[in-house]
Amino acid sequence: MSTQQLYAPISADMQAVDAVIRQRLHSDVVLIRQVAEYIIHSGGKRLRPALVLFSAGAMGYQGVHHHELAAVVEFIHTATLLHDDVVDESDLRRGNKTANATFGNAASVLVGDFLYSRAFQMMVGVGNMRVMQVLADATNVIAEGEVLQLLNCHNADVEIDDYLRVIRYKTAKLFEAATRLGAILGGADAALEARMASFGMHLGTAFQLIDDVLDYSSDEAATGKHLGDDLAEGKPTLPLIHAMQHGTPEQAALVRGAIESGGRDDFEAILAAIRQTGALEEARRYARAEAQLAIDAIDVLPPSIFKEALLQLSDFAVVRNY
Repeated sequence: MSTQQLYAPISADMQAVDAVIRQRLHSDVVLIRQVAEYIIHSGGKRLRPALVLFSAGAMGYQGVHHHELAAVVEFIHTATLLHDDVVDESDLRRGNKTANATFGNAASVLVGDFLYSRAFQMMVGVGNMRVMQVLADATNVIAEGEVLQLLNCHNADVEIDDYLRVIRYKTAKLFEAATRLGAILGGADAALEARMASFGMHLGTAFQLIDDVLDYSSDEAATGKHLGDDLAEGKPTLPLIHAMQHGTPEQAALVRGAIESGGRDDFEAILAAIRQTGALEEARRYARAEAQLAIDAIDVLPPSIFKEALLQLSDFAVVRNY
């Protein structure tokens, strides 16, 4: 199932969110408009804003603040991408040149700052202190995750728990905030809000696990990134950790050396080690377990097209190839 099919129940809402995004991107500074529009319209899945809409719908929310908050979540996500690509020195995302490759690092960092500050202007406009608390806390945790990932780069002694902690901070936290926001808008009690947040956290973890699998198994045309990008950047993801722990001494040494030095020189041999040790299937097993925890978290929700869409997203997260 494509994301377009998954988003069918919220198609009108997504159009409204796009309208908010276009309106809120406006700046009198031409370069800000150019960079922001370039990255916003470069073909992302819009998964995080969709989660705000689906979770609000599952709660029976009838207002319009979910459009604004969905745009806020997308702005925060986009700001992290701009900063990520600078830190990682990436030149390709979703099959297009990254903003830093097109406009330069300085413009990317500063426009990322603009998007963060615009997001906070927008959340203040919603006038809900709980919403502000959730998004402020999430943004702070995401920044911690970015730093943790930086510290883990080129460190071949990273354990699986350390790797999962980075995922929960850097990626899953915004998923968690998105579904929590829907619950808050819908007037959920504390227990149900926590369940919705748990759904988002586990879904985001599963999503990133599969992203890390696709770095060693995907069609480059489908993902819009080079195979082995994580290896080239010295990132010790679960497939590499598993291959080191379960491969031969020679394979473990090869993977360790690649993490510590970065680069793709031994990519084919490392890919063979990953396949021979079942590392990709192990990562998929972790992802399926996370997706099941997400599904379990919302079993108390009454039936609705929005709940069904959340369940379908849980399946999509682990079977996708892009």
